[in-house]
Amino acid sequence: MTRKVLSFFAVFMTVFLAIASVLPQPAQAAESEASTQFNQEKIEQGLESPGILRVGMEANYAPFNWTQTSDANGGFEISNADGQFANGYDLQIAKRLADKLGLKLEIVKLDWDGLPPALESGKIDAIIAGMSPTPERLRQIDFSDPYYNSDIVVVTRKDSPYANAKSLEDFNGGRLTGQLNTFHYNLIDQVPGVKKETAMDSFPTMISSVLSDKIDGYISERPGALAALAANDDLTMVSFEEGQGFDLGDQSSSISVGLRKSSPLTSEINAALATISEDERNQIMEDMVDLNQRNQEAGFWGEVAGIWKTYSSQFIKGATNTMFIALVSTLVGFFIGLLIAIYRTIKVPKHNRLGQTLYKIVDFIIMAYIEIFRGTPMMVQAMLIFYGSKLFFNINMSSMFAALLIVSVNTGAYLAEVIRGGIIGVDDGQSEAAKAIGMNHFQTMTYVVLPQAIRSILPALGNEFVINIKDTSVLNVIAVTELFFVTRSAAGTTYLTFQTFFITSIIYFVLTFTTTRILRLVEHKMSGSDSYTVYQSSTSEVEIHD
Repeated sequence: MTRKVLSFFAVFMTVFLAIASVLPQPAQAAESEASTQFNQEKIEQGLESPGILRVGMEANYAPFNWTQTSDANGGFEISNADGQFANGYDLQIAKRLADKLGLKLEIVKLDWDGLPPALESGKIDAIIAGMSPTPERLRQIDFSDPYYNSDIVVVTRKDSPYANAKSLEDFNGGRLTGQLNTFHYNLIDQVPGVKKETAMDSFPTMISSVLSDKIDGYISERPGALAALAANDDLTMVSFEEGQGFDLGDQSSSISVGLRKSSPLTSEINAALATISEDERNQIMEDMVDLNQRNQEAGFWGEVAGIWKTYSSQFIKGATNTMFIALVSTLVGFFIGLLIAIYRTIKVPKHNRLGQTLYKIVDFIIMAYIEIFRGTPMMVQAMLIFYGSKLFFNINMSSMFAALLIVSVNTGAYLAEVIRGGIIGVDDGQSEAAKAIGMNHFQTMTYVVLPQAIRSILPALGNEFVINIKDTSVLNVIAVTELFFVTRSAAGTTYLTFQTFFITSIIYFVLTFTTTRILRLVEHKMSGSDSYTVYQSSTSEVEIHD
């Protein structure tokens, strides 16, 4: 009996081992699947950094992408915004793509208009941001297969006369708009008798305009509209039956991954997308829309308190970065302007022709610098310097370094003429007296002219500092985590634009008011005492009071 059991066990083990030997191990199976589906060499060729998939998104367009303060509900940390986390349908798709391609994911938060230049310049490897492959964009970048298909709707107020519209003709006389640089805005032309309003930069801005009755509605994809409705009970969505709505023509309402022209990564992204079923994609979108539900009964001050409670750390960090950029850039700009002003006060003897020639060449370069940076908007300078340095010179600046550079050189261009005016305003007799006692040009400027000039231009310097505090807001186009950048993130997540900007306005006022008072105190201290003594001779003195 025992011999029969042992024989049976031996036969069983032999058969079991034979079957196991032909079955692949789990790790081997996964490796085999990856090797047949994806070409690792092509993947690496399409990346700027080996093993890292850098994905750019606005993080301000729920339910496709938004910003939150933690990794709750599958959030993912944003690489260029400390303490901020991205979430949404795009983020969940990006996570799955990176996982299937065996890559480490990195999320880069950028302004919508900054996404294409960031992709072209190599700051990111892909755009996953609810972007449709329009003919205009296809001339600039390539797109993957769609990862979501939608239809076009109009978002309006529930009490709007257009809330029950069934066709485009029903919007006759309505005030409609769409997001800037999207094909949605061009679709408005199909509405008979429409009042086409100016395009707006973001969906939170358009939602606020609808709620405040500035416009009657805006064009949106269905998921974005559903998220807006989930966050605000006062809104409704108008959808159209076939033949009654917008004619997209050669446009597409599908959403795809944006990639560099002829990127080897395109085919691999398509292969990875093919492994995500339609049911899974729809479930992800449903989950992301549900996350945008919020309490509608808090009231204005309750909503303000809720925003501050959730985003206070981000507001404080943004305000800190704003003050840091403004202070450092004003000081560096002052130093640049000071050097230029001193140089332009140097008098080269006419008989020194070589010196005269060199002086004029340098002076021409200085004037070109001043005119260019004073004559162009800082936002344009930011785009050109931040993206152009990478695209044309392969210099990959961080957002903060680029911000300090941009604001500093811009400030220097303005202050150069301010300081020169202060120097010219000092009486010539001061310089002549200094030279009479043997001082050279450097000593005269350092000990006699500049102290008086700086005192006279101090109000202008303070004004430039205050301007820089406010002008840092334009740096959001290169994703600097300053106060305005944080504000847009909070507004884009909560859809409470007015409440969010109300908080920001208070912060800006506190920053500028405090700065102004400190500068006035410094100015008062530099004015000297209210009473002083004038020595007329070695034996007499007269006390003078202001």
